[in-house]
Amino acid sequence: MSLRLLLDMNLSPDWVEALRSHGIESRHWSKVGDPRAADAEIMAWAASNGFVVFTHDLDFGTALAVTRATGPSVFQIRGSGVLPEGSADHVVATLRKYDRELANGALVVFEENRARVRILPF
Repeated sequence: MSLRLLLDMNLSPDWVEALRSHGIESRHWSKVGDPRAADAEIMAWAASNGFVVFTHDLDFGTALAVTRATGPSVFQIRGSGVLPEGSADHVVATLRKYDRELANGALVVFEENRARVRILPF
């Protein structure tokens, strides 16, 4: 898998190590930019640096829809189980399943028992 994930501030930094243990490069926004940065700044950084935004925030999907953007891709985790303990294996399996779509521009919404994919722009 060649995806690189940028974790939004609303996700635990513990995700970085959990993803790395599965061979997935990831960085937490708190180590990259201002923790108070607007979503648009996070999206711009991800797009210019070749990262997929990994978030629990619904605003990223909304921003993609409103702007009809072609990137960056967004992987959105939904539900209450947003910590890597107990969900990392399912998240990684979903990332691997939709690797191609995320590499080419997509919004993947991950829920405990399913995932939905929308190709960008939409």
